[in-house]
Amino acid sequence: MRRANVQLRYDRRDEILAAAQRCFARSGFHGASMQDICAEAGMSPGNLYRYFPSKEALVAGIAERDRAEVAQQFASADFSHGFFALLEGMAHHHFAEKSNEQVLLCTEVMAEARRNPDIARISAAFDADGKKWLRDLLGTAVERGEIPADIDLDGAVTMLMIIADGVWWRRALDPAFDPASVVPVFMDITRHMLRARPVRVRDIAQDDERENEETPR
Repeated sequence: MRRANVQLRYDRRDEILAAAQRCFARSGFHGASMQDICAEAGMSPGNLYRYFPSKEALVAGIAERDRAEVAQQFASADFSHGFFALLEGMAHHHFAEKSNEQVLLCTEVMAEARRNPDIARISAAFDADGKKWLRDLLGTAVERGEIPADIDLDGAVTMLMIIADGVWWRRALDPAFDPASVVPVFMDITRHMLRARPVRVRDIAQDDERENEETPR
């Protein structure tokens, strides 16, 4: 009976988070009141506050739920068809298969993070996790010999996240945008970015200077 009660509590918690997500996506962080979320979840304010005392706590709960989901996806990454096939599948999933509700909520949280320190901390923690997971994924690709070892992995991770953020913002702002259509372009950009680092003109000039200094006169 005790185990059943624990499961019921977890299920109710998930229902509240789903209701909050719908409200935030529909009305925005400020536009959605706790009363709205109570009505969406079909429960009294007193009962809801036993689970989540504030909208910030609700956002933290949603972020932790999503973090666990994304962490599992990275942990179970299947390299059997190669790194780029894996990355393309992930890109299609996150760009095109995520619901509009999730996209709208994410962009709402990013906007609110500029003004609300509590939301900023939640957003920054999720961002740091995402960078680590992507960095580890690229590191595995290096170990497998699928991308060169001299790649600036941290720079590549930053650019991948910038592109992903841009796709979600475009989805949030443009109802006619087709995110699946940009996945091939994203992959072309990524393959170019993860090629061997080109020799820069400055490096060539420095090598020439060293050779001149070392050549006997």
